Amino acid sequence: MSTEVAPPLPSRLVSLDAYRGLTMLAMASGGLGLHQVAERVAAARSAEGLAPSGFWEFVGYQFEHVPWVGCALWDLIQPSFMFMVGVAMAYSCASRATHGQSWGRMFWHACVRSVVLVLLGVFLRSDGIGRTQTNFTFEDVLSQIGLGYVFLFLLWDRGVWVQLGAAIAILAGYWHYFYIYPLPPADFDFNTVAAGGLPRLEGIAAHWEKNTNAAAAFDQWFLNLFPRAKPFLFNGGGYLTLSFIPSLATMIFGLLSGELLRSPRSDRAKFWLLVAAGVAGLAAGELLQVTGVCPIVKRIWTPSWTLFSTGWTCLILAAFFGVVDMLKFRAWTFPLVVVGMNSLTMYCMAELSADWFLRSLKTHFGRIKFHDHTMFTIFDKPYEPFLIHFWVLLTMWLVCYWLYRQRIFIRI
Repeated sequence: MSTEVAPPLPSRLVSLDAYRGLTMLAMASGGLGLHQVAERVAAARSAEGLAPSGFWEFVGYQFEHVPWVGCALWDLIQPSFMFMVGVAMAYSCASRATHGQSWGRMFWHACVRSVVLVLLGVFLRSDGIGRTQTNFTFEDVLSQIGLGYVFLFLLWDRGVWVQLGAAIAILAGYWHYFYIYPLPPADFDFNTVAAGGLPRLEGIAAHWEKNTNAAAAFDQWFLNLFPRAKPFLFNGGGYLTLSFIPSLATMIFGLLSGELLRSPRSDRAKFWLLVAAGVAGLAAGELLQVTGVCPIVKRIWTPSWTLFSTGWTCLILAAFFGVVDMLKFRAWTFPLVVVGMNSLTMYCMAELSADWFLRSLKTHFGRIKFHDHTMFTIFDKPYEPFLIHFWVLLTMWLVCYWLYRQRIFIRI
């Protein structure tokens, strides 16, 4: 890990920094507590005998991970981050090569970065009340990026068809790995693997049930190789170590997009190619689901999810690129760029310090009243979670802003 003190480079892809900043702000915000607000509004309306609010039902769904099959807005945070790792690699490796770095030196940097990301992910997952030993788990976004990063680097500068072929081969092979794994018996009790409340999948799609799939079986062996307080049986959310394999395809698609944006094509051509790729990804992912070949499940990064989520990330990147880099409307991106250029700092603050920030805010400002309201009770009681998340997020943004003003950018 390094702390760079340098001015922002004018040649940076501002749209990428803005997109990354938006993604990290969304992650760090905890959805601004909107899912909790939706639940409180629903409870309040029910107590008053009122019908549920369609608006708040929609908001609540979009700001929480779907239980298994499907996609909400909140599910697009991790694929956006992983996709942008590929986009950024296209630029960073080209810059390193331009400055005379050898392939070997860049490979060594990729190896070191991979190890640091994996270990940082383990460290962050081991933090928490009641932890008495390292929690060896590898399903979080940093560890997933780290596990695939060296392979991604090996595909850099290999040409479009090699990169695209590698992504397709990864998805096809991973699909086959799940498909050949035997299904649980007909009388299997899914409650024993925290999947009892989910609708059962049928036909081929049943091979992607929660915690009864091929990669879940791998984790029952692999994660028990590490010291644990008790044997690992399953992940309560269904998340898997081997998801780094299909998520590597997500990063490869990002690498392809980065190479496109660096190419000598016109900006208009780049924009429409990203849009076309986005539409194609959405259509391919949806087609795999509706035909029953493979369900769209973010938690285990199914091949259909990889294609579907890549479709969205391409469209979002196209929107940012069109507005920020083509039309040059950049002033509004400043709050996003501040975070985008220190995304690792924001991620670590959100994981380690969010509760501390909240306690500090309540200690120092929580008793100050404005017309009988504190900073946490400006709105009605159901909206308190929004204010809590908002003030914590603003505090963390101010830290990033201070680093930005000091031209300090923490990277691995």
